[in-house]
Amino acid sequence: MMKFLFMMIFMIPLCLMKNMFWLVQMILFLMIFIFMNLSMNIMNFSNFSYMYSCDMISFGLIMLSIWITILMIMASENLYQKNFYCSFFLLNIVMLLIMLYLTFSVMNLFLFYLFFEGSLIPTLLLIIGWGYQPERIQAGMYLLFYTLFASLPLLLGIFFFIQEANYIMIYFLKFFNFNMYLLYFSMVMAFLVKMPMYFVHLWLPKAHVEAPVSGSMILAGIMLKLGGYGLFRIMIFLQEINMKLNIIWVVISLMGGFYISLKCFCQVDIKSLIAYSSVAHMSIVISGIMTMNYWGFIGSYILMIGHGLCSSGMFCLANINYERLHSRSLFINKGMMNFMPSMSLWWFLLMSSNMAAPPSLNLMGEISLINSLVSWSWVTMIMLMLISFFSAGYSLYLFSYTQHGKYYQGMYSFYMGVSREYLLLMLHWLPLNFMILKVDYSMIWF
Repeated sequence: MMKFLFMMIFMIPLCLMKNMFWLVQMILFLMIFIFMNLSMNIMNFSNFSYMYSCDMISFGLIMLSIWITILMIMASENLYQKNFYCSFFLLNIVMLLIMLYLTFSVMNLFLFYLFFEGSLIPTLLLIIGWGYQPERIQAGMYLLFYTLFASLPLLLGIFFFIQEANYIMIYFLKFFNFNMYLLYFSMVMAFLVKMPMYFVHLWLPKAHVEAPVSGSMILAGIMLKLGGYGLFRIMIFLQEINMKLNIIWVVISLMGGFYISLKCFCQVDIKSLIAYSSVAHMSIVISGIMTMNYWGFIGSYILMIGHGLCSSGMFCLANINYERLHSRSLFINKGMMNFMPSMSLWWFLLMSSNMAAPPSLNLMGEISLINSLVSWSWVTMIMLMLISFFSAGYSLYLFSYTQHGKYYQGMYSFYMGVSREYLLLMLHWLPLNFMILKVDYSMIWF
C-alpha cells in the first residue's frame, strides 16, 4: 500500500509546474489501473505494509476516490483555460486524495481519526477558494463546525478505547465488545453527521450549492462515504449496545429520508435538489448499516459506491448547464433538449440510475437494503415504499423540468456539449452500470 502513497507524494512537485494539468490526470489514470490489479483477498485484510492495509471495503472506496479525483480534474477544465490558480487547485486535489487514501487504508484507529478530519481542510479550501458566491465562506463554516463539533467526542472515545483495550488496530477490534452508552454515542455521532443523517444534514446542501463542480463531486462522491466507512469499522466492537439503540437511527433516517424526498420537489436550484437527493439516499444506507445484518452491510457498501458515481455525474451535468447559462435555477434551465439533444441522453441515463433503475449498482444496493430492513421489521416497508417512489418522482421532476418546456428567451449565446464533457459523463455512467456484472465481488466478503 505504501507504493501508491509514494506515487501520490511524488506527484506534488508536478502539480506546481507549468502546463502539467492533464499530465497529473494521466498519472492518476495509470495509478488506478495499477491499483485495480492488486491481488486482493476477499475474506480478509491483505497488502500489509507498515500500518496500511486493504480489505474489500477499503479497496472499493479507494478505487472510487482515485476515480472521482480523475474526473474532478476533467470537469475543471474551465480553471485551466482561465489559469485560475490551477497549480494550487491540483495541489489541493492531490493532498485531498492522499488524505482519503490514508483514511481508507490505515489500520490504526487514532490515525484514522486524524486523516478523517484532515480531509476536511482541502475540501474547505476548495469551497472557499473556487466557489462561486460570497456565501461560500458561510457554507465553509457550516461544514467545518458541524463536522468538528461531532468529531471531538469521537477523539475522546478513541482515547478511552485505547485506555480500556490497550490496543488500537482496526483488525483486532473484533475481540472487544463495549456496552457503554456514552462511548457509543460519542463514537457514532461523528459518522452520522458526516453521512449526513437527517437533523444534522444542513451543512450538506449549503456546501454543495456554494462549492465549485470539483468540490461538489468530491463531497457527493467520497466525503459522504467516509461516514459509512467509519460506521462499518466501529460497529464491530459496539454490536451489543447497537442492538438496543439501533431503532433510534433507523426511525430518524427513514422518516427523514421520506421528508427530504418531499423537500426535493420544492427546490428551484438544480444543485440543491441533487444535494437533497443525496441525503435521502444516505438515509437508507444508515438504516441498512444499523440493522446489523449481512444484507444491510453489503447493500450499504454497494449503494455507497453506486451513489458516489451517480451523484457525482449529476453534479457534472448541473455544472455543464451552469457554464452555458450562468444560472442553476430551474426557471432558466428549461427546454435544454432544443439546444443539447445528445446531452439529454446523459441526463436520462444518470437520472434513471439515480432512481435505481436496472442495471445500475444503485438497484442492487437498494434491493439488498430493502431485504435487510424488511427482515429487521416489516413496518419499515411503508417508509421504504414512499422513499423509493418519491426518489423516482424527483428524478423525473428534475429531468422533465430541465429538458422539456419553453426555453429561456434571454439566452444570448450557446454552444453544444464538447467531447470532454461527454467523456466525463461516460466515465461516470459506465462503471456505475457495468460493475453489476461483477457484483459478486461486493456481495461475498465475510
